[in-house]
Amino acid sequence: MKPKQRVPRPAIEAGQVWQMADVTCHIGQVGKTLVNYKLLKGGAVRGPSSLGNKEALMKHLKAKKAVLVRR
Repeated sequence: MKPKQRVPRPAIEAGQVWQMADVTCHIGQVGKTLVNYKLLKGGAVRGPSSLGNKEALMKHLKAKKAVLVRR
């Protein structure tokens, strides 16, 4: 059997949309270590903005098995 080739997760960039089970994460501005993002439940259009560490957000997306929907 051949081992599965894993595709690395893309880096966080402005304008990305990540889909989790029932939440979408819209990435806003991306800085050197911080990211401005919105977590929206269901089909909501508006939501509170959050500011967090890039590494922490990537760990959260990985733990929730997020899928990149739009670049």
